[in-house]
Amino acid sequence: MASSYETRKRNPDPKSAVLLVIDIQNYFYSMAKPILPAINTTIDLCRQASVPVIFTRHRHKSPDDYGMLYEWWNGDVIRDGTVEAELITELDRRESDLVVEKHTYSAFRDTNLEEKLLEMGIKEVIVSGVMTNLCCETTAREAFVRGFRVFFSTDATATSSAELHDATLNNLAYGFTYLVDCKRISNS
Repeated sequence: MASSYETRKRNPDPKSAVLLVIDIQNYFYSMAKPILPAINTTIDLCRQASVPVIFTRHRHKSPDDYGMLYEWWNGDVIRDGTVEAELITELDRRESDLVVEKHTYSAFRDTNLEEKLLEMGIKEVIVSGVMTNLCCETTAREAFVRGFRVFFSTDATATSSAELHDATLNNLAYGFTYLVDCKRISNS
């Protein structure tokens, strides 16, 4: 069982799914390090099933794209061109993998992600990465309202506290996503 919050069960369809790996960057290293084995296992399982893998990278290029994040986080934003903005080197990423650059919580906002998914014939997204309750949750909710079937990883996502992680799993399982983990993905 993926989580005690799970309300519906379904496995992703490898023929129409994509794995989104959200913001596994140096800025979030301490948060991401404990889930790196699960992230890399999820990536490997998806690749074995011919499921495309897309990475996102959160970065800000100028004050023009700071938005509310600058105010909310008291100016602590991830600036493009810094070490913090780079993807973690231990991540199982290939040069050919698509990296979507974003400047807010959603991987869909001001990016070409939706167009790219539609071009690829994608109907389902599997969400993994950091932070569970911010970028992962916002991306999952947006995918749902845009008509994608959404799967959310319980073991390949992380945030700053177990309480926030669990609250997101509870909310998403109730109204937006099917919960999965490495074991469920390996059985797809």
